[in-house]
Amino acid sequence: MADSHSFRFPGESDSYRLARNQLLQAEIDLRRRVEEVAALRRQLPLGGEIPEDYVFEEGSADLSAPDSVRQVSLSQLFQTGKDTLAIYSFMFGPKMKAACPMCTSMLDSLDGTAVHAAQRINLAVVAKSPLERIRSFARERGWSRLRLLSSAGNDYNRDYYGENAEGGQQPSLNVFVRRGQKIHHFFHTELLLAPPEPGQNQRHVDMIWPLWNLLDFTPEGRGADFYPSLTYR
Repeated sequence: MADSHSFRFPGESDSYRLARNQLLQAEIDLRRRVEEVAALRRQLPLGGEIPEDYVFEEGSADLSAPDSVRQVSLSQLFQTGKDTLAIYSFMFGPKMKAACPMCTSMLDSLDGTAVHAAQRINLAVVAKSPLERIRSFARERGWSRLRLLSSAGNDYNRDYYGENAEGGQQPSLNVFVRRGQKIHHFFHTELLLAPPEPGQNQRHVDMIWPLWNLLDFTPEGRGADFYPSLTYR
């Protein structure tokens, strides 16, 4: 194979190497396709201008920070010199008994990533619950780097598919861009909204979720019945 290499691992058989080289070719093809899709995403034209400058409640989960709450508009989430804003809609509505374990698993990882992402973009996490409920949960999880917002007082979740028409919460990642004095929608993880395929879940935010990507490297894979939990015994 043109894209194979000469490296070998201790004790491997010829049949293993043949199968691994075939997989390697598939991985190379997938890498190329991922890059092509990312390029197509970057080439998207501007989406619609935001219908209003949504006002959220914000407060840090960091116990060492001042225990204050403030009102912040979507436009104020953009820092000087950073014209891209990513907002993850977290499934934690006021009628839910507990936060979504799947969202929580992803956000456990994103809390560590946030300081790195902040070097290039603005990042925030929003949920429909009252802010103090969000902050309390974030403290339980040990989150300290995520910018936490409550959309309890606005229609952001409804307008950008953080909830469905019945008010059920949905996990959505939206990206906005600032151009001059205007803010436009740029991207939504629309695999969430596409018709389902047999044997496939939406996988709309998998690329920012280390858990599933790690399990995909193993012989057990993701497991047919495994889903993250809020606690383990």
